[in-house]
Amino acid sequence: MSTSSPHQPVTDVQRPRPQTATGFSTFAGVVMVIAGIWHVLLGIAAIARDHIFVSTPDYLYSFDLTGWGWVHLVLGVVVAAVGVAVLRGQSWAAAMGMILAGLSLLGNFLFIPWYPFWSLLIMALDAAVIYALAHGRFKIDKMG
Repeated sequence: MSTSSPHQPVTDVQRPRPQTATGFSTFAGVVMVIAGIWHVLLGIAAIARDHIFVSTPDYLYSFDLTGWGWVHLVLGVVVAAVGVAVLRGQSWAAAMGMILAGLSLLGNFLFIPWYPFWSLLIMALDAAVIYALAHGRFKIDKMG
């Protein structure tokens, strides 16, 4: 006569493990935090000393540079916060990160006449973040 035994070890304690970011998602989260800090610094510079930037006359998407400073400041805080959420593995953060990176890319495209090198650098990082979040996966450890 045979007896059946459970297939799972009795001593194994099964508890849920937190969701964490891995690979591409970690890269995207770190870049988002750094880019967010850079946005904040640029925003503060544009608000405090907008005369240090070279202005382009007759630019189609021309706004007051102080207004651009506030846009960069707010966008930077939000991008950095979502970057931290990506690093923590929040399920909503990947989609929100792609949306914010797209907005950041657009905003920096419109900011090119005032600070071209900086804008192009941030646009490249935004494209890398979108790619990383689109192809990155969150690792979810299942119970048992």
